Amino acid sequence: MSAEQAATIVITPAQQRFAGWMSDVLIYIVVLNLFVEYSGAIIIDSFTISILTAVLLKALLDILGGVEHRVAVFWQQREGTLNRILGIASVWAILFLSKFVILEVVDIVFGEHVELGHFLDIVLLIVTMIASRLVFQQIYERLGVPEEDTAG
Repeated sequence: MSAEQAATIVITPAQQRFAGWMSDVLIYIVVLNLFVEYSGAIIIDSFTISILTAVLLKALLDILGGVEHRVAVFWQQREGTLNRILGIASVWAILFLSKFVILEVVDIVFGEHVELGHFLDIVLLIVTMIASRLVFQQIYERLGVPEEDTAG
């Protein structure tokens, strides 16, 4: 493939969503299994179940992130100090309560095969997953910035 052909490759929105989901799930699999290896609080029976858990966590985090975003937008569209305080309180409540939702859904789906620990364990796990995802996103975006031609 020539450089000209490579420059004309178009990535569809569906391809972008698929690549984003796959990279997130792969990052979550790595993070989950590192926690399983180095934390006594998080237990997953098999690698296959860790893959399924990563997919479930990705779906849950996307859904809960969408809910958080919609609530934030709802309150941002209203004026006044009270609405601003209610908006902040609502988003924090969603962030706090979502961890319990995640624990419960994982327990319902996987039962005794997956133990994500207690509240602080799940918070640390999710923060690590999100931070890892953001680091990889930053690397990906920086690799997409063309280098300036330094030749004179």
